[in-house]
Amino acid sequence: MAKPTEDAHVFQLKCPCCHALLWIDPTTEAVIESEKGKKKKGSLDELLIKEKKKKNEVDRRFVATAEMAKERQQKARERFEKALTELDQD
Repeated sequence: MAKPTEDAHVFQLKCPCCHALLWIDPTTEAVIESEKGKKKKGSLDELLIKEKKKKNEVDRRFVATAEMAKERQQKARERFEKALTELDQD
């Protein structure tokens, strides 16, 4: 098949979102050919920053979960002691 851009009436369009290339026939309004867009590769510095953010988020969640567990344990201990004092009073 010949390249679609060789035909005078076929035009090429680039998607602004995914950067895919589309060759469109204006008379039939059909996509004749398409080519996936190339993904932008980030730099090593960008990747390191992204991974550091992920690590910080995981650390933050871990600390929050540990705090919640301590609070639950403290509340359970308080309820247990309250139940014991009520039992002793009866």
